[in-house]
Amino acid sequence: MSLLAGKKILITGLLSNRSIAYGIARACHAQGAELAFTYQSERFADRVRELAADFGGTIVLPCDVAEDAQIADLFKGLGEHWDRLDGLVHAIAYAPRAAIAGDFLEGLTRENFQIAHDVSAYSFPALAKAALPLMQERSAMVTLTYLGAVPPGGAPLQPDGHGQGQPGGLQVRYLAADLGPQGIRVSSISAGVIKTLAASGIKGISKMLRATAQIAPLRRSMSRSTMSATSQHSCSATCRPGSPARSPMSMAGFATCRASPRWLTGTDRPARSAGRATVPEPRKGSARYGL
Repeated sequence: MSLLAGKKILITGLLSNRSIAYGIARACHAQGAELAFTYQSERFADRVRELAADFGGTIVLPCDVAEDAQIADLFKGLGEHWDRLDGLVHAIAYAPRAAIAGDFLEGLTRENFQIAHDVSAYSFPALAKAALPLMQERSAMVTLTYLGAVPPGGAPLQPDGHGQGQPGGLQVRYLAADLGPQGIRVSSISAGVIKTLAASGIKGISKMLRATAQIAPLRRSMSRSTMSATSQHSCSATCRPGSPARSPMSMAGFATCRASPRWLTGTDRPARSAGRATVPEPRKGSARYGL
């Protein structure tokens, strides 16, 4: 039996077949999950519906996470289709162009900071809170993040303003502590440098990908196909009774395993082919709504 057979998973932030969210959807679908998707505005509705069709997805609902009413309506609408929710994937991030146009302080304003955190960080616990009535024991939530605050050798990974809107590991741990007694797991995935639609507006992304490949043990950068394969492998190989799920990109324990909760909740899982990451130059460009 497929690992996720019968599981119902909501995936947010899907924008193109180059999105990280698309790779996650592909991995979950390959393991038998039933998927639902969201779109930010009518501008993206048809595009997301076409992408959802790749996975047999017929549930595509609007949700601008900057609007509380739309978050509430999302799960009200989802409840009309599903009686439960086994997994929630948060793959949304946004920051105004000026916020990531240079060094951290260069683009720092109160408005930019609030917008970036509202959409990129606050939206995850906001979605989690609204999804809770549909979730049950052994459900899971996962967000995408970036280890921008981890300094290898004392050098910051992200010397630019992009760090203004990154979902932090702290809120993941708080959510895990809050929801753990209900048997709901919460984790984050750090994908590292990867070529996506959201990354297309970042100046120097090609140089960053090459630099990552040069220092990676396997001498290659992370790809969407690698992430998909890794998620399937992690679910099938490490989510066994009594075994710690420590592999990267393990889909936050969406599987029906009884692995140790110590490893399946409240953790950030690096999905990089490098042991460390360096940024050749400040990232410049614009951020997009989906990842």
